[in-house]
Amino acid sequence: MHMTDTRQIAAPTHQVWDALFDADVLKACVPGCQELSGTPEDGFEAVVVQKVGPVKATFKGVVTMEDMVPGESCTLVGEGKGGAAGFAKGQARVRLEPTPTGATLLHYDVDASVGGKLAQLGSRIVDGFARRMAADFFTRFQEQIEGAAPADTQIPADDASQPRKGWVKRILG
Repeated sequence: MHMTDTRQIAAPTHQVWDALFDADVLKACVPGCQELSGTPEDGFEAVVVQKVGPVKATFKGVVTMEDMVPGESCTLVGEGKGGAAGFAKGQARVRLEPTPTGATLLHYDVDASVGGKLAQLGSRIVDGFARRMAADFFTRFQEQIEGAAPADTQIPADDASQPRKGWVKRILG
């Protein structure tokens, strides 16, 4: 599975770079992360609980940083084992680009794979799950740096008091 995306983060490049290597920020960004410890130099160890389709597992894994060009790019390489559920491994190539406005464009390229029972679920379920995990991670990462949810994901103040409708009620009125 391969995913690519770009996000604009309203912070200078050095701040985004520092956050990529902050264990507290990373723990807050990884969905289902129960524990995260370590350093960028030695790697991080993590315990993550996730449910993929009907399979719920606790993954214990390691993330290391490779190919670091300080302030510009790095590759995060991770592997987790979930016992009988199987394993997941992947890497994310991250590149930072300053913008004229002082914000940072964060480009990422993710390659991921799974094995064991997880692989038996089928590529549609696993691919959808992996896409959600990557999107959730980078959304949370952006929120951690910017200090709040990005403006395009916030509910406008005048809609906040209205009850949320399901898609059928929105269509039928």
